Amino acid sequence: MEENPTAGLIDETSDIEIDYDEDGNPIAPPKKKEIDPLPPIDHSLIKYQSFEKNFYTPHNEISSLTVDKVIQLRKTLGLRVNGADLPYPVTSFAHFNFDDALMKIIRKSDYVQPTPIQSQAVPAALAGRDIIGIAKTGSGKTLAFVWPMLVHIMDQPELKEGDGPVGLILAPTRELSQQIYAEAKKFGKIYNLRVVCCYGGGSKWEQSKALEGGAEIIVGTPGRVIDLVKMSATNLTRVTFLVLDEADRMFNMGFEPQVRSICDHVRPDRQTLLFSATFKKKVEKLARDILTDPIRIVQGDIGEANTDVTQIMLVMPQSDKCQWLLDNLVQFTSTGSILVFVTKKLDAEQLASTLTVKEYEVLLLHGDMDQAERNKVITKFKKQEVNIMVATDVAARGLDIAHIRTVVNYDIARDIDTHTHRIGRTGRAGEKGTAFTLVTPKDYEFAGHLVRSLEGVGQEVPKPLLDLAMQSSWFRKSRFKGGKGKSVTA
Repeated sequence: MEENPTAGLIDETSDIEIDYDEDGNPIAPPKKKEIDPLPPIDHSLIKYQSFEKNFYTPHNEISSLTVDKVIQLRKTLGLRVNGADLPYPVTSFAHFNFDDALMKIIRKSDYVQPTPIQSQAVPAALAGRDIIGIAKTGSGKTLAFVWPMLVHIMDQPELKEGDGPVGLILAPTRELSQQIYAEAKKFGKIYNLRVVCCYGGGSKWEQSKALEGGAEIIVGTPGRVIDLVKMSATNLTRVTFLVLDEADRMFNMGFEPQVRSICDHVRPDRQTLLFSATFKKKVEKLARDILTDPIRIVQGDIGEANTDVTQIMLVMPQSDKCQWLLDNLVQFTSTGSILVFVTKKLDAEQLASTLTVKEYEVLLLHGDMDQAERNKVITKFKKQEVNIMVATDVAARGLDIAHIRTVVNYDIARDIDTHTHRIGRTGRAGEKGTAFTLVTPKDYEFAGHLVRSLEGVGQEVPKPLLDLAMQSSWFRKSRFKGGKGKSVTA
């Protein structure tokens, strides 16, 4: 494939967007020193070794499919795919043609068949293609890039002393980095591959020591990866497989200059996979700049709520919310764990305190906690030592805990994407879940987005919510275009 000459270039004219802290509050743009990217690099001065990136031989059962059957299969899987020379989706792990060692651990992990995103993304990635993957949370996308990365790495020359990683995975938060790291380590172990997790909040010295012996895979947040490259703890010269996970979230957190500078430092002919839950303008621009001839894979509608989650919207006064939660906690905890989202840290602390006074054991997770505290809280929740957690939006992404049966949006989310990700904390891995959203009369501007979220997954819209949404002029206009009273769902 030809090199992409615009790989990693910073767009100085890109739109300014408001960034939010981990509790969902607007913040001033970060100071230059906080997001100081890597300096530009001239790849023409570096002699790179050639490398192979196509390891895919379609299975006979797949290559013999007719075009009509492939179209039907993608429709069944809820996939929309475009790009040149598209590989067919598969229906079984055997179709990936993985070696015995990898197949053995996949079977041991009790996976029955590939998820829809895996069935299309894995063949494309094994074929060496660049990918834009747009998929809802809990879709199995982590393994859709981890498995092809392992196959890719095993074909490259072994690391020499001083070499950096072959595979680099960038993620927006510590929590998501740690989850990807756990999966990469679990499957990488069969090939004796070393994986290092690098994130802000962890010890820079410990992470640099872990890199000293060499690591085939680095999973990390953009800022910490840049720190470690600058202090020569690692380098990006050997990276030929680059993954950006939750790119939209990285942009929301103000990481665009860092992400672009890292992409710019990796050789332009690498293989790049970009995953995002949404495909907003800035992410689309990044994809155009850093990917070469990508295959775009969309599972479901962009920004669509998970159909395995039953959404219940309740309109009530602010003063009634706490009593409603207290009245229903016993019922919720009888079915599994419950995650309660509160927008602001102080309100989260107050709610957790109120529940504790009422003799409920409650965990609290918010953005001001240090890494050790966060890990302790998440571990307790994962082990079900405590099954009620009150959290700000720091937990809205990446928290992958199958036993969460109920999500309560005690406060509404700051935007519909955050709402979608919040409710995506339940209904994971094929399990059913319920998400309650407590809407107050002052939330009428957001109510229209909630109406559309329900309609998007074919759920009935309660009349009180629709009545509240109709108080918003933008929603009324979108609903009754042309003034004839005809309802239009956009």
